[in-house]
Amino acid sequence: MNILAIGAHPDDIEMQCAGTLALYAAAGHKVFMAVATNGNVGSPTHTRDEIGAIRRKEQEASCAIIGAELIWMNFDDEWLFNDRPTRTVFLDAIRRAQPDVMFIHSLNDYHPDHRIAGQIAEDCRIPASVRLVETALPHCPKIPHVFYMDNCAGVGFEPECYVDISSVIDTKRRMLRCHESQDTWIRAIYEDASITDLMERVSGIRGAVADCGYAEGFRELKTYPRTGSPALLPNLA
Repeated sequence: MNILAIGAHPDDIEMQCAGTLALYAAAGHKVFMAVATNGNVGSPTHTRDEIGAIRRKEQEASCAIIGAELIWMNFDDEWLFNDRPTRTVFLDAIRRAQPDVMFIHSLNDYHPDHRIAGQIAEDCRIPASVRLVETALPHCPKIPHVFYMDNCAGVGFEPECYVDISSVIDTKRRMLRCHESQDTWIRAIYEDASITDLMERVSGIRGAVADCGYAEGFRELKTYPRTGSPALLPNLA
């Protein structure tokens, strides 16, 4: 299968579903990680150009750990909008990956870029397979099955299915640690905790509910047409 995760910023995908992606990759599936914005405001010291370049290199290093293909959309951080040009780029991201399964942000996450990226991805799910919706790439042969990723810190998100990521938690840590610049950023404006500390809190809580060491939680997109089921997820807990 082809697996596509779409995140608003560098590190979003790693935080919410890197363990699941690592399991897919280990099973031989093709994994794509599409990042909508370039993260070019996420620094207390660097210029926009400097931090944007740093975050792209960090994202490339993270993708390399599981052999994922990076799709870099390069929108400005904090300025993501649901308009035609942006939708066109999202459509081509989906068409490039031709996914069987797609992971997107939940629509009630805390950050507007998260919510908007999730909404655009959901809205592009069907048009990406429509031949006469013309973009730079040909239409997809099928409509992907979509799962919502957990919210940041798990706030306001009630998973309905869990993936046991205990066997790949070290891989998830390594992928997050590639985003070294975000440790500085998180400590500067959010809390005195590392990016991996924040991840492990949520993964541990989800794991406790799923009766395993660490887990990632998801919800299905259940609108018409139904294209799959939770059985598409690896290592269900």
